[in-house]
Amino acid sequence: MRVINFLSDMIMPLVVAYILFYGAGKKIKIYDCFVEGVQKGFKTVLEIMPTLIGLMMAVGVMHHSGLLEIISTAVSPLCDRVGFPAAAVPLTIMRLVSSSAATGLLLDIFKQYSPDSFIGRFVSVMMCCTETVFYTISVYFMSIKATKTRYTLAGALIANAAGTVASLMICRFLWGG
Repeated sequence: MRVINFLSDMIMPLVVAYILFYGAGKKIKIYDCFVEGVQKGFKTVLEIMPTLIGLMMAVGVMHHSGLLEIISTAVSPLCDRVGFPAAAVPLTIMRLVSSSAATGLLLDIFKQYSPDSFIGRFVSVMMCCTETVFYTISVYFMSIKATKTRYTLAGALIANAAGTVASLMICRFLWGG
């Protein structure tokens, strides 16, 4: 285990050293390339900033307005019929928009039900099998200035739904509940 921890600690410094030595060997002006990359990065951040602010506002509105609780209450009869934990509905919705907000909801579920409960295990697996669709699509398409996304959103939502259903089925099969 010590070897793995040592390698884990050393991998990034080794990668940086490799890049520096490689660049020096090829006579590349490493610092100039670094500064140019940082400048491009800042331009990208400024271009996608309005989208990120909009997503953060949407997360705040959904979380603090009670909208997630209203949706959870509305779909809880359906959730009960299909065996989906109603307490996981807000997390499932928020996962589409914000990973950090979803992580906050995940920790709330852990506090209320414990990580070792069925719902704790289910939401843990679900977090690994799903993606922040709206955030990812917004950032990636805004950074390359794409305007035609064709079937990206539909495909991503279907994949997320499949990940959620697979997580539920896997957890039911392995841990019952």
